[in-house]
Amino acid sequence: MKITVTPDVFKLAQVFTISRGSRTEAKVLTVRVEQNGVIGWGECVPYARYGETMESVADQVMGLSGEVDRMALLDMLPAGAARNAVDCALWDLEAKTAGKRVWDLLRLAAPKPEITAYTLSLGTPEAMEKQAGENAFRPLLKTKLGGGEEDVARIEAVRRGAPDARIIVDANEGWTPDLYKTLAPVLVRLGVEMVEQPLPAGEDDALLELERVLPVCADESCHDSASLPHLTGKYDMANIKLDKTGGLTEALRLRESALAEGYDVMVGCMVGSSLAMAPATIVAQGAAVTDLDGPLLLAEDRPEPLFFDEAGVHAPSAGLWG
Repeated sequence: MKITVTPDVFKLAQVFTISRGSRTEAKVLTVRVEQNGVIGWGECVPYARYGETMESVADQVMGLSGEVDRMALLDMLPAGAARNAVDCALWDLEAKTAGKRVWDLLRLAAPKPEITAYTLSLGTPEAMEKQAGENAFRPLLKTKLGGGEEDVARIEAVRRGAPDARIIVDANEGWTPDLYKTLAPVLVRLGVEMVEQPLPAGEDDALLELERVLPVCADESCHDSASLPHLTGKYDMANIKLDKTGGLTEALRLRESALAEGYDVMVGCMVGSSLAMAPATIVAQGAAVTDLDGPLLLAEDRPEPLFFDEAGVHAPSAGLWG
């Protein structure tokens, strides 16, 4: 078995801004696993929030040796970007070797299209109203927020721009408990359905004391199935991202466990190409919220990219993954 990792860069269609900063390109790592002349591939996005860099994640991947299988990989690498890319590459390799689709290997039905959120970049209320107007045809908009009471003006602007769209918001750990108390009732009045990670992950015990009038989704506080005990009483929904779970294998385990414990499930993504989103379309089946819009934010993508239409994001072609 031969494992290689290469950096790739995809230009974004426009500047993408969240509370932590802005970017104009998506930097990803592509992992290829070759065995008996068959190559499987996967993609990950190293995330500085979790102490990952392109170099550190590449070193983790290249530190693997010998024959690697998915179950052994769970112990060989921690949950995170490196394990995600390798795990997804192993699934792709197995599917190609067997001449089957990954969902057939999993004994699941073929994925159906899922309506995906489309993310509006953080900006002034005027800029966000313009973004919303340009994307008002989309059924579900996700609005990045920055903290502070200007977030109300931002949502009011987005609602003006897209009066009929469903809206969810992502605070990216930028709120305080008092700000939640102030903003949540207003956002509910404006038709916002949910907020992702309003408080910093290390300070989210405060959610135990809050009346959650606006449902709260764990993102930075939820990585893999081991995270679930720490969410009890704080969150209503868990955001599953393959770069956090460390691949499709653990993502499916987390999904099953989260649903069994009564959480709604959101399936999200980092800003990456269609290759990164492809395995997540399996996890997203029946999710309360699907947020796999990474390819829609790009100016360029992989060959045979994911297909999006009014029905949502479709399952990948065999030529892309799985």
